[in-house]
Amino acid sequence: MRYLVTGVAGFVGSNIARSLLMNGHEVVGIDAMTDYYDVAIKRRNLASLQVDYFTFVEDDLNSADVESLLDGVDVIFHQAGQPGVRKSWGRDFDIYTEANVNATQKLLEGARNASGLKRLVYASSSSIYGDAESFPTKETDRPAPLSPYGVTKLAAEHMCTLYAKNFGLPTVSLRYFTVYGPGQRPDMAFTRFVKSVVRDEEITVFGSGEQIRDFTFIDDVVQANLLAGGSDCEPGSVFNVAGGSSVSVNDVLDILAELNGSPLRVTRTEKALGDVFRTGGSTEAITAALGWMPKVDVREGLKRHLAWGRDVF
Repeated sequence: MRYLVTGVAGFVGSNIARSLLMNGHEVVGIDAMTDYYDVAIKRRNLASLQVDYFTFVEDDLNSADVESLLDGVDVIFHQAGQPGVRKSWGRDFDIYTEANVNATQKLLEGARNASGLKRLVYASSSSIYGDAESFPTKETDRPAPLSPYGVTKLAAEHMCTLYAKNFGLPTVSLRYFTVYGPGQRPDMAFTRFVKSVVRDEEITVFGSGEQIRDFTFIDDVVQANLLAGGSDCEPGSVFNVAGGSSVSVNDVLDILAELNGSPLRVTRTEKALGDVFRTGGSTEAITAALGWMPKVDVREGLKRHLAWGRDVF
């Protein structure tokens, strides 16, 4: 099988590509190598993928030759995009529309004209729900993003559904709930916390720490993608990918302190704009359709994340 992984140098993209390569598949990866965070981290991710049947293209989907990228591709894992809730406000919004909406539309246009394509899996986000109406939140609940980032992720997800309904393009959108684990982006909470623990530095928490999150371990997210990529579910399907943890940030800090064997030094600052109070996703639909269920609970996941942090920090 031949796969295209967009955003292949990123956290989720590189893990998907690594799993595919370990199973002997051919992978074409594309990444614009933007500097939202240290590009050296992305270079290290790519270095772990260097085998004869991996091809890397450094380019932006908005300018790339998508037709050539899709030549002979069976399945697309579309992980590329501009991340970050806090940075999506103000003058940087154009970056988000270009990277999350325009790039997705160009890929979809190329995909609908590609021969032999079996599936396009899009990385959506729980940010599309905003402050959800009910918990655990179902895919049929009304989306109401609280950040420009969430708006662009929802727009791109709607594009995938539109191409499925109008052209029969076999898309599946996966709404990730706070992905974490070894290799997580440096700006995300768990990696910031782990780095501070390892270096015995003060941890900065946005808001009270009582905000609740559904944390999902990276291995579980990779497995959800692989199952979606090989599924025969209805084109345009949308599924939550949630770890089922629904614990507060303060609970996470308590677990880290226990794993570390000593108290943590924590300082609190104002709540970030666009940050929701609670997330928690129902996984009934993805379990029924794909047989997926999360396997790594938040304590075990944090243990692995901290062990990785001790090696890199």
